[in-house]
Amino acid sequence: MGRRALRKLNPTLDLSPYYAEIEDLTDECTISDFFTQQQPLEIEVGSGKGLFMQTASVDHPERNFLGIEIARKYAKHCASRLARQEQANAFMLQGDALGFISKHIANNIVAAIHVYFPDPWWKARHRKRRVMNESFVTDIIRCLIPNGILHFWTDVKEYFDVTLELLEGFPELSGPNAVEEKTAEHDLDYRTHFERRMRKNDIPVYRSQFILS
Repeated sequence: MGRRALRKLNPTLDLSPYYAEIEDLTDECTISDFFTQQQPLEIEVGSGKGLFMQTASVDHPERNFLGIEIARKYAKHCASRLARQEQANAFMLQGDALGFISKHIANNIVAAIHVYFPDPWWKARHRKRRVMNESFVTDIIRCLIPNGILHFWTDVKEYFDVTLELLEGFPELSGPNAVEEKTAEHDLDYRTHFERRMRKNDIPVYRSQFILS
């Protein structure tokens, strides 16, 4: 399943209101630096091509959406989507999401964290690099508000099972709650481009939701 190449960025498009690189941030940086209006915050870890960031921020103007993507070309692609529609309630960061959340996200300020189709790191010796690990879950619990939500989806059954087993060790998170597969009403009516790709190729998607008690 080959991936379609990203479109070239418009060189005249000003990305600065929608994009920053984590390595350039100061130690004093806070969420308020990215948004003009303070409202409930949702974070997506690994935004890929930015479909979720684009659609969620349009559907929920009463919320702010922060996307974090380690691949620079994808992070800029996401930011360009936001810039084209002047989406003031969405912002993209490029860099290490786990490090940023640990250092810059205060306690009890995030309404939802979205982790969709993270890299499974197939080789056993590389699995310590998986984003869903004990340290990250501890940070999730720390920064979520009461009744805040963790969304975790993957197409890798082994990764899904191992993550659910990991989350069982955190009684603060109630779940897993089942997430119904929504019938797509048009070609981009999916949570992410990766979900679209999996479903169009009849590959199962494993979905879960956890709520902070």
